[in-house]
Amino acid sequence: MSAELTIVIPAKNEAKMLPRLLKSLARQDYEGMAETRVIVADAGSTDGTVEVALSFRDRLRVEVIEGGLPSVGRNAGARLATTPYLLFLDADVELAEPTLLRRALWRMRRRKLHLVTTNIACREGNFFDDLLYAGNNFMQYVGSFLKPFATGMFMLFDREVFWALGGFNEYALFAEDYLLSKGVARARFKIVHGKIFTTNRRFRKLGHGRMVWMFFKTMLHSWNDGYFLRDQGYWEEESI
Repeated sequence: MSAELTIVIPAKNEAKMLPRLLKSLARQDYEGMAETRVIVADAGSTDGTVEVALSFRDRLRVEVIEGGLPSVGRNAGARLATTPYLLFLDADVELAEPTLLRRALWRMRRRKLHLVTTNIACREGNFFDDLLYAGNNFMQYVGSFLKPFATGMFMLFDREVFWALGGFNEYALFAEDYLLSKGVARARFKIVHGKIFTTNRRFRKLGHGRMVWMFFKTMLHSWNDGYFLRDQGYWEEESI
């Protein structure tokens, strides 16, 4: 079959986490996986991330390009794509089920959707980590009826719609994924059954209370695009 999907992964100093993601992609039962380009947009890693990514070329069509902040890296990868669909993944996630990609694409095709996401879980988190990710999943569900909400951890886009929306705003300094996803028509947004695993490092870095407060402020400013162009402190000492 001809390629229908391009995967874009922004990364910086993800040599430890990236193998989990790439292994989970190699395990997918999606029949087009062998033809799917996996573009790692590297933002100047110094820990061997590039070498780790390229070591998977015997299992995946991995290539590395120059990246930057996530919006910059995602857009750079998307510009190289010619396929109908784009999948944006964070470098520190892992697809929990080998059927997830196949099922998500099937839903996209059948329902002619513009954006598909899935639920998030924390593999090694504590009670509070699990609680906050459950809250995120609930808000995504609510958003499917009001204003679509998807995170950059897993965003499967129709490529033409992605560019019609302008791609990721490269001037956004906070929640650039939400800023883009809220422009999707509600009827063209779905949450596919399943989940991806991520880490609790965001909570370790900023604390649970601060993360909840940032999420709450995001909801309050959902109609104020200028809010997302101001530094909210999310990228302080972050790997990317």
